[in-house]
Amino acid sequence: MSFETVDAAQMHGGSGPAMPADLLTQVEAKIGTASEGLKSRQKEDGHWLFELEADATIPAEYIFLMHYLDEIDEELERDFAVYLRRIQEDHGGWPLFHKGDADISATVKAYYALKLVGDDVDAPHMKKAREVILSLGGAERANVFTRYALALFEQVPWRGVPVMPVELMLMPNWFPVHMGKLSYWSRTVVAPLLVLAALKPKAKNPRNVHIRELFKTDPNDVKDWHQNPTGKLAGDFFLGLDKVLRVVEPFFPKTSRKKAIDKAFSFFTERLNGEDGLGAIFPAMANAVMAMEAVGYPKDHPDLVIAKASLKKLIAERPDGEKYVQPCLSPVWDTSLSAHAMLETASDLGEGAAAEACDWLLEREITDVKGDWAWMAPDLAPGGWAFQYNNDHYPDVDDTAVVGMALHRTGDPKYQAAIDRAEKWIVGMQSSNGGWGAFDIDNDADILNNIPFADHGALLDPPTADVSARCLSFLAQLGHGMEHEAVKRGVEYLRAEQEEDGSWFGRWGTNYVYGTWSVLCALNAVGIEKDDPMMRRAVDYLLKFQQADGGWGEDGGTYWEGRVGEVKESTPSQTAWALLGLMAAGEVDNEAVEKGVSYLLKGEPKDGKWDEEWFTAVGFPRVFYLRYHGYSAFFPLWALSRYRNLKRGNSQHVQWGM
Repeated sequence: MSFETVDAAQMHGGSGPAMPADLLTQVEAKIGTASEGLKSRQKEDGHWLFELEADATIPAEYIFLMHYLDEIDEELERDFAVYLRRIQEDHGGWPLFHKGDADISATVKAYYALKLVGDDVDAPHMKKAREVILSLGGAERANVFTRYALALFEQVPWRGVPVMPVELMLMPNWFPVHMGKLSYWSRTVVAPLLVLAALKPKAKNPRNVHIRELFKTDPNDVKDWHQNPTGKLAGDFFLGLDKVLRVVEPFFPKTSRKKAIDKAFSFFTERLNGEDGLGAIFPAMANAVMAMEAVGYPKDHPDLVIAKASLKKLIAERPDGEKYVQPCLSPVWDTSLSAHAMLETASDLGEGAAAEACDWLLEREITDVKGDWAWMAPDLAPGGWAFQYNNDHYPDVDDTAVVGMALHRTGDPKYQAAIDRAEKWIVGMQSSNGGWGAFDIDNDADILNNIPFADHGALLDPPTADVSARCLSFLAQLGHGMEHEAVKRGVEYLRAEQEEDGSWFGRWGTNYVYGTWSVLCALNAVGIEKDDPMMRRAVDYLLKFQQADGGWGEDGGTYWEGRVGEVKESTPSQTAWALLGLMAAGEVDNEAVEKGVSYLLKGEPKDGKWDEEWFTAVGFPRVFYLRYHGYSAFFPLWALSRYRNLKRGNSQHVQWGM
């Protein structure tokens, strides 16, 4: 469904009709209710942590792991199964996000997990799922990571996955494919996966569960397991190379193989990260556990014990007893954004809560570990924050900028040294094209997206508009303008990245509303004039995108070609982004803003959260989506508070970076 539009021509270019006399009174009341609710969710030590929900694949893979190890917690897998059955859509499959299309890989994993738990294949939900899988080409058309899981369970032959020799660990930096050219998440997932691919262990699978019924062709007879992920000539070359490697890999010297396996273990055990886990992300943690088991770690080995413990920390329990597994935890992100929202309320409650949050954040600054980012900047001193509780090898540029702005906004001098370190680190992390990636510098070797292993298109961490905008917002909030070389280059990057319709692509949030909000905040902060064509085109885009109910919404399907503008329903978080973006562009008196505010006022926040089932964030476009449960708490509060502040101050200027 395409988005319905409000008449942008009537709204653009100034004030709309007179504001209802009681609107600000309603806004004030809602701010009070929402801020009290958000405060009630703050932990005793000052931080916030909201659930972070993905699709069916993560709880399904946890069930796989239990059956791979033959360490089955029957009560836990039953609770996971309740969750999996609930999120199955009416079409019979499992989507990548709420109310999305059936995704074959997610559906294969969910089906197999439920069958492992004991669901009858003739049960209606299993029959519907099976029909969907077969209609989409059968399990043989699932993605590479799904086929790796199936290979471990002997459901597909190992030739069903691309050749990724563990000797990749030994490649020097000048080699076209080496670990340093992969993104952080790829490195941490791939290092133990290479060990598994080399050793080819077999899952215990104690119940001997198979899924032959999901294949249209017997897996042993499939000839076309591997596809060219980009359709380019480079992809054809790598398909050919895969065939060559498949023939010669068995003849690789045993000495180099052992050396490569040892180096893989050295890499990921150094980054095990205690109970926060390898890379602090589920797929890497699970692969590490299986790799340790594959080489014969005893059950009581400290690394194996703590790796298993890290997985359990990701389990989320719903009030009705069902459980699911989060892909990671998001405390730094949740806390820093909540602090911004509470500061925006300009209340004693908000400022007190933000101070507690900032003290907690200060304790989590990474100052003594040079992580993987230092491969490209060995002389740069650390000074950032990770996304999770602990992940010292992988500070997040986006989080660092948001935390830095929150600390700076308090005006408390005790944070100044940390702000200074963050500033230097952010400037040092700028890529050569003027933009910023999330974790690395110039992590943009696009040739790697052509290898068969990269069918998910998420091997790399290139600069993106949303992360770049956040970095510019931070630098600008510290007082740097276009005279600053990093700021100047960053603005030039954003100008080049603007889409034809005036929007910016949202890499880490859905989608163009997120990207456009992020960039408009940055452009305002660095002092770009409100009548700059870049800003006017962005405003026009947001006005056109407003829904008939006054809100904004954008579906996860917009990441596919030809589906830009798809909306199922307005959401509180996306409405808040649009409002914050418009206000940053000087449009506080625009009738569209008033209508957006009215949309938020209709929602009744429960314990500080607006109702929002939709996924409004992204792990990897077209592959992995996220629902931040906190987004419907802090973003609407933030937008309403800013609106109140600007209207009461009779101002059209936003003074902060975000």
